[in-house]
Amino acid sequence: MRLRREEALRYLGAAGADDALRQAMEEAAAWLEARITPRWVYRVFPLTAEEGGVNLAGAEVTLTGRLAQTMLADCRQAALLACTLGQGWERLMREEQARDMARAVMLDACASAYVEAGCDAAQAEVAARMPGLHLTDRFSPGYGDLPLSLQPAILTVLDASRRLGLHATPTYLLLPQKSVTAVIGLAERPQGARIRGCSHCDLREHCTLRQRGGCGV
Repeated sequence: MRLRREEALRYLGAAGADDALRQAMEEAAAWLEARITPRWVYRVFPLTAEEGGVNLAGAEVTLTGRLAQTMLADCRQAALLACTLGQGWERLMREEQARDMARAVMLDACASAYVEAGCDAAQAEVAARMPGLHLTDRFSPGYGDLPLSLQPAILTVLDASRRLGLHATPTYLLLPQKSVTAVIGLAERPQGARIRGCSHCDLREHCTLRQRGGCGV
C-alpha cells in the first residue's frame, strides 16, 4: 500500500517543498511503508431514519445531526469503519523522536497520509463487496456536527479493541494514534453530497493547515 506523498507534504505544511525536502519525504514515506501496514475492520448495517438522526439497525448507534442526515439521505445501508497504524507505529515514532526529532515530524506527516490511504483501501473493499451500490464520501465523528462522543460505540460495534487494539480515551480520542473511525453510506444511485474540502468544514476559519497554505481546496 502506498501513501500519497503530496498529501504528506500538505500535512507537513510544505506543499510547495523544494527538491531536497521532497526527496527526504520520499525516503521517509518508503521507510514507513516497509515497516507498517494499515489494518481495518468494517461492518455494514441497514439504516432507519429517526427524528434528529439516522439509526444503524442492530448496532445501537444513532448518527445525530445535519451532516449524517445529509450524507445518508439516499442510503438504505451504511458501513462503519475503523482503520489504524497500530502500536507498531507508536513504537517506531518514539524511537525516531529519540534519534532525530526533525525526521520524526516528517514521519508523523507520512503516517497521517498513510492511515488515510488505509481508509481508501478499506472503502475500495466495501465497494467491491457491494456491487451495484454507490458510496458516499466517508465522514468521521468530530467532523461537522457528528459528535465525537460516538467513538466508543463505534469501536464496540466493530469489536475494534480485540481486532485492532483500538480504544477511545475518556475525551474520545483514539489510541493508538494515527487511527480513524468513519461512516460510509451505500446508495442505489450516484451520490452528489460531497464533503471533502475546506468549504464543507466547520473548522475552516481556524484551521492552521489551511492558514499555512497546506490545503489546496
